[in-house]
Amino acid sequence: MKQTVRFEAMEITRQTIVFDAADIDAEADFWSGVFNGRAEGDHHWQVVRCSDGSIPVGVQFAPDHKPVNWPDNPVRSHMDLWVTDIRAAHAKVLGLGAEIIQLAEGEQNFNVYADPSGHPFCLCW
Repeated sequence: MKQTVRFEAMEITRQTIVFDAADIDAEADFWSGVFNGRAEGDHHWQVVRCSDGSIPVGVQFAPDHKPVNWPDNPVRSHMDLWVTDIRAAHAKVLGLGAEIIQLAEGEQNFNVYADPSGHPFCLCW
């Protein structure tokens, strides 16, 4: 007979995506620009705080961090940002230091970019 195990609900008080980076300042500045926020923290840990107080991303100092070689190395996770104006968003992330990894082809509705530390993310429309 299968035993059923029940767990109490876990109370989560905050959720933040964290990016490892060898250059924590460049990474935090990039994401601050993307989210129109400001970077807060020190040389080991920074967060991006938006005007509404939310913290969409954090950056953790990782001196040995190496960028992913898309698409050859498997990526375990990435961020999708849905935008209303792909041209403006594309120009903004490039201006902040993103690199284009793959532009949409055919029926695709997303472009793939790398942030300054090489983490892939998508702008979707």
